[in-house]
Amino acid sequence: MTAAVENTGTFMLSKEIEILMAERARLLRVAGAAAQFVAVMDPKSLPEKVATEADILAESVNALAEDTLNDALNAITTPR
Repeated sequence: MTAAVENTGTFMLSKEIEILMAERARLLRVAGAAAQFVAVMDPKSLPEKVATEADILAESVNALAEDTLNDALNAITTPR
């Protein structure tokens, strides 16, 4: 492989990593907000129409690895 192709490949990989890291940050904010919502929600006060979705949300948050959940909660408490 030539140096120019390697440099282009490295540049493209670097940009892709930047895109993925930005997406991860956005997803962590979503997960953090969801975790906070699940922590304070009262399932009995939710309309029956959203009970299934709330249950899925709670199960999904509870299934997160502890490190990921901590990162998610930090993402919503840390200024952007």
